[in-house]
Amino acid sequence: MNKENIQPHEIEAEEVVQEIESTADAKQELKDAPKEEPKDAPKEESKKKTKEEPQDTPTDEESEEKAEFQTFKEALNEQAREDEEPMSNNFTLRKILGGDILSAKMMRSQIWLIIIIVLFVIVYISNRYSVQKNLLEIDNLNKELQDVKYKALSSSSQLTEKSRESHVLELLKQNNDSTLKMPEQPPFIIEVKE
Repeated sequence: MNKENIQPHEIEAEEVVQEIESTADAKQELKDAPKEEPKDAPKEESKKKTKEEPQDTPTDEESEEKAEFQTFKEALNEQAREDEEPMSNNFTLRKILGGDILSAKMMRSQIWLIIIIVLFVIVYISNRYSVQKNLLEIDNLNKELQDVKYKALSSSSQLTEKSRESHVLELLKQNNDSTLKMPEQPPFIIEVKE
């Protein structure tokens, strides 16, 4: 494996595996080492014993320990891997509800899509709030417009009433200081010769 591509937890797992291997090797060396014979025993007998007992054949205990060690090593390597099992192409309801769709590999491969969706949601929410604010402002302006229309209508009706001829004459009669009067004769046209 490349040292640059190894993740920190993979390095720790390798260190643990190496420690386990070294302890297993040390145990094997202790078992393989010849036992010390008493000095009184003749050297020939010890040579015969070493020839009779082959050191290379593993006993049942050793083979069980090696098999157990191998399974432990495989399990440790399997757990220490960061990458996940590949997702299948078919998405079922069970996988979606079970949370398999939210795996790290899936999230990493779709991160830009997720960012775009989040941005669109933020824009959608802000747009909705601005539209609501504008609708409230439009309602307030419509109410003000109605009030102004009613005021303009009432003031124009008051002006029409006050500018009637009969009302003007009433005011003139009440104020005696005015020289304006109603004509008693109808108007006539004056012709001027040139």
